[in-house]
Amino acid sequence: MLNTVAVLSDIHGSLPALEAVLAEPDVAAADAIVLTGDIASGPQPVEVLDLLVGLGERAHWVNGNGERELVEARAGREPEYPESRWAATQLRADQVALLAALPPTVTLPVRGLGPVLFCHATPRDDEEMVLVDSRLERWTEVLAGVPDEVRTVVCGHTHMPFVRLVDRRLIVNPGSIGMPYGPAGAPWALLGPGVQLRRTEFDLDAACARISAESGYAGAAEWADEYVRARHSDVDALTAFAPRDGR
Repeated sequence: MLNTVAVLSDIHGSLPALEAVLAEPDVAAADAIVLTGDIASGPQPVEVLDLLVGLGERAHWVNGNGERELVEARAGREPEYPESRWAATQLRADQVALLAALPPTVTLPVRGLGPVLFCHATPRDDEEMVLVDSRLERWTEVLAGVPDEVRTVVCGHTHMPFVRLVDRRLIVNPGSIGMPYGPAGAPWALLGPGVQLRRTEFDLDAACARISAESGYAGAAEWADEYVRARHSDVDALTAFAPRDGR
């Protein structure tokens, strides 16, 4: 049984944001760190993966659509986003192999919560949409295959933190560390014995300057200005994503 678990989602290759979260005392002290996908598709993919591999067995990795797309890109399929196309060319062979082997879900026992299932988008799919305001019928549909004993499900993908109940089952989204939709900073979650949504503040100017200087991605400065500074609000994201949750 794990006393505390830190959940880091949708890092998207943003090294300064990741470093800021890993420096948090409650993350450093957590029994485990779960990475719920979309880890490297961004301006500093190699550095982010190397830092996370250094966490050793404390880190539990989940496959996301970003990982799948990077692996597919190395096999010749064109990713949708330009930063992903570039990131795929940067990864070493060992990193591609690491991403290719990631499981779609991980289940861990957490104090106060019991078995917790971690996934990227939903337990059955790495890119379908469910949102804080998705109708109960939609949630019932995407959670249909989850074992009855799992009463907490943690997902990412939509980059907006929330906690809600779905027929007595707790749903947690920690938000996105690298591409937050909402306030600037790096949101994450701490589990055990309850659920806490956290947000780490860091120097946005310094982070943007560092990404621009250190990344070889031609659009790094623009990417950092858009995503590190959180130019997109949760209202923007909900408006864009709502038609994709089947409502």
